[in-house]
Amino acid sequence: MTYGPIHSVPADNSVLQMKTVLENGQKIIFIGDSITDAGRQQEAPPLGRGYVRLFADLLTIREPDKTITVVNRGIGGNTTDDLRSRWDEDVLQQRPDWLCVKIGINDLNRHLTDPKYAFLDLAAYRDIYDQVLTLTRAHLPACHILLISPFYMSRDQTPHSYRAKILGQLPAYIEVVEELSRKHATRFLNLHAVFQSHLRHRHTDSFGTEPVHPHATGALLIAEEVYRALN
Repeated sequence: MTYGPIHSVPADNSVLQMKTVLENGQKIIFIGDSITDAGRQQEAPPLGRGYVRLFADLLTIREPDKTITVVNRGIGGNTTDDLRSRWDEDVLQQRPDWLCVKIGINDLNRHLTDPKYAFLDLAAYRDIYDQVLTLTRAHLPACHILLISPFYMSRDQTPHSYRAKILGQLPAYIEVVEELSRKHATRFLNLHAVFQSHLRHRHTDSFGTEPVHPHATGALLIAEEVYRALN
């Protein structure tokens, strides 16, 4: 069998030009609920198998000149109230250079479905979220923060359906996150808007088997959007 000449293919450095503002030696913490957790405490420690793992992979292939410590502090089922109870140990004592927070869908879901969480309304969501951000600014004034909105991968408009109810109330929670982002001078990523834009072209199954938890493709989309938000 005869083969033609071998030609080397020049490396495409375009992806290497996509860099975050993270600096060599810095630490970034992701904190949130099951979407952030993604199995990091059970089958896939320490980063899980979701967007945090994929974000770390993007750093590896796009920014080979940097060594960034990526820490996952997501816990499945968490609400803002749960985050507040562990904020000192999981954030303040860790002294990150960067902090990414994604929380809220459980606050809304529990408030709608569980009488025990009647206290966890929109006002409580705002107050608790504001408290932990205020603590962070007081104890870690140099820490850079990215607030990521809660999202829901559905476009269901069936009258009185639970999914339509979530979609109807979620924008108010997103407005709170955006409001707190302005107040505390953070970066902001409206992830719900990103998913809704994609869902105009593709079915929900392209990103997750149900509206809350993304599968691999959905996690990759989140990782890419977080990477862009830190560009």
